[in-house]
Amino acid sequence: AWEFEKKGRELRVRVDGQLTFNSTLPMIDAALSGYGIAYVPEKLVSRHIADGRLTLVLDDWSLPFPGYHLYYPSRRQLSPAMAVVVEALRHRS
Repeated sequence: AWEFEKKGRELRVRVDGQLTFNSTLPMIDAALSGYGIAYVPEKLVSRHIADGRLTLVLDDWSLPFPGYHLYYPSRRQLSPAMAVVVEALRHRS
């Protein structure tokens, strides 16, 4: 379901369609090809919006997303694998 919020009112919309995706980039490609609309982070399509290839819809129903947070028990007991993940995520933002 797509989740929207406006002035404290929450709305969940179950979306049916011909296409189903499990990642964001193919959704963007489909929208660019004219297959429909895509519910994706604006940051990923900002250049397509700027050059007029895509248009924002329902913008007033979509609140900014502050991002993810990572919680882990302690830096002292951090496994080498988890340390790599933490470091990669730290430099990605």
